[in-house]
Amino acid sequence: MKLLEELNPSQRVALGGLLVILLPCFFPTLFTPLGRASPSIFSEWNAPKPRHLQLLKGALQLQTPDRQQANLWSPLANQGWKPCVDSADTPLLPKKSQGYVQVFLDGGLNQQRMGICDAVAVAKILNATLVIPHLEVNPVWQDSSSFTEIFDIDHFINVLKEDIFIAKELPSKYSWSTREYYATGIRATRIKTAPIHASAIWYLENVLPVLQSYGIAALAPFSHRLAFDNLPAYIQRLRCKVNFKALVFVPHIKALGEALVNHIRYLPIESRAGGTEYLQDRTDEINHKQGAGKFVVLHLRFDKDMAAHSACDFGGGKAEKMALAKYRQVIWQGRVLKSQFTDEELRNQGRCPLTPEEIGLLLAALGFSNTTRLYLASHKVYGGEARISTLRKLFPLMEDKKSLASAEELAKVEGKASLLAAVDYYVSMHSDIFISASPGNMHNALVGHRAYKNLKTIRPNMALLGQLFLNKSIEWSEFQQAVLNGHKSRQGQIRFRKENQSIYTYPIPDCMCQA
Repeated sequence: MKLLEELNPSQRVALGGLLVILLPCFFPTLFTPLGRASPSIFSEWNAPKPRHLQLLKGALQLQTPDRQQANLWSPLANQGWKPCVDSADTPLLPKKSQGYVQVFLDGGLNQQRMGICDAVAVAKILNATLVIPHLEVNPVWQDSSSFTEIFDIDHFINVLKEDIFIAKELPSKYSWSTREYYATGIRATRIKTAPIHASAIWYLENVLPVLQSYGIAALAPFSHRLAFDNLPAYIQRLRCKVNFKALVFVPHIKALGEALVNHIRYLPIESRAGGTEYLQDRTDEINHKQGAGKFVVLHLRFDKDMAAHSACDFGGGKAEKMALAKYRQVIWQGRVLKSQFTDEELRNQGRCPLTPEEIGLLLAALGFSNTTRLYLASHKVYGGEARISTLRKLFPLMEDKKSLASAEELAKVEGKASLLAAVDYYVSMHSDIFISASPGNMHNALVGHRAYKNLKTIRPNMALLGQLFLNKSIEWSEFQQAVLNGHKSRQGQIRFRKENQSIYTYPIPDCMCQA
């Protein structure tokens, strides 16, 4: 203190500035932007408190009758449709291929999955050889995983060997045709003008001549570049065959997925409160009730990218609003149309993704009790553990990859977003019930795949829920009844594909036949 008194004002300012610079070095946790358990005092968000306290109180006191539990967990009855992906009128392979087709696929795992299916269809339309698709590095997840690191390439080729020509790599005469080659200039063999949902005729008129002239054509961008309508039935069936039969994950992903399924179904469940102690008594109690050994997968995409793009308010205060607005400006230069609407307008239209708290209240209203085994399929939750604390309070038996698997089991997929998503996809396909907190590519892919296999999938009624959550005076009984009424026909019932809708989300009637 005496030293400070001896300093002149300018020296004191300099010393203060030095301390501010050095403070993060001595107290780094104060400046961690998104700590796992709670925010720092300088973070971009404040720990969100429950926004629906009255509903939360009712949900925590919920007692679901056994009969309702039985109905909730019962599998779907036969709905009169069966998988049907082989077509009798598929043209035989020509004696000679027209050339090589390359595709470069951006997006996350499930967008790329749909792109692969479309690439096979385009190769069939052109009578061309498909080179195993190149998966671009995702700018959000920064994952460089290749096709062969995710999907079983030999199975893929074998399933489709009667349908199209497939090459694992280009012959040496075309080795120049690389991603780097097309990034450095205008190339005659690159097709970058394919419109969204292009027709088969467009490919025959615009890509086939390139193949015939050069022997190769590279399509980039390619995502969503093939129409869902006005295509031959055998092309539609082929897309379904790729999606539901040819694309299977590599053995180590399947093995990890199976291990996670077994862990959550059959092993004692670790207590969140007790650390290494097990809820053996509680598990024994569960095993005597409906839902014993069964589990729900909740797909919770609540990362910063999604939160910012939604333009909704998630209860993180002014700091969070400013941070998300800045993120929108940096990533999309402010071109997010939804940001012109108020939070109330967006919620009334059902355009806001459900928060972890809200999806928990939905599950409770549907009848899922606090003894429900819940698998959380998610990457990074914006707001960390603090954001999902209310969901965990409602469902203390909630697990995820890291809580169920050992470090050794996760070693091959850790830090690789596409492989982690593939594991979640596998677990989701083997769950008794699947529900997603927001629409998106994974939601769409799993809704379609589970419909193909007649598995129970709950589709949240977003418009209804948005309006219910805006009503701050609603009582639990009124909320629960509205939820039950609004979801009677949203639990896996057959839905026919309409014009312009995705064949991968609505597989009937293109991928299925009446039994």
